[in-house]
Amino acid sequence: MKKELNQYLANLAVLNVKLHNLHWNVVGEQFKAIHEFTEGLYDAYFKLYDEVAELLKIRGEYPAASLKTYLEIATVKELAENVDFSTKEVLDIVIADLQLMKNLALNIRALADQAGDFEIVAEMEDHIKDYNKNLWMLSAMTK
Repeated sequence: MKKELNQYLANLAVLNVKLHNLHWNVVGEQFKAIHEFTEGLYDAYFKLYDEVAELLKIRGEYPAASLKTYLEIATVKELAENVDFSTKEVLDIVIADLQLMKNLALNIRALADQAGDFEIVAEMEDHIKDYNKNLWMLSAMTK
């Protein structure tokens, strides 16, 4: 589970930078709403980033802690360029990334359950709940 938690940690780091890029560079009619929404996401996910690292430390493990390592192991892909992103592009990108994060959290939760690690089970259940809520909101924004 160490590998999966480090990948999740790396994803949170890359996602945080990616959300900042989208936040700064979104353009279009829903600019204000999406600008504020992405800011809320990166604030929340930066907190999760620290919590996941602490889960690893509590278990005597070293969390991944370099940008080089994050980019090597993350499944969330960074944005290659800084350009304007339409509100639709931002929504599509964030939906795909949050779905990816939810799926990884579900996998970690299942592994933790098999290992009897109820602290990680509980933590991942909170993350999954958050992803579900945000995916619902994002879906409503795209209609």
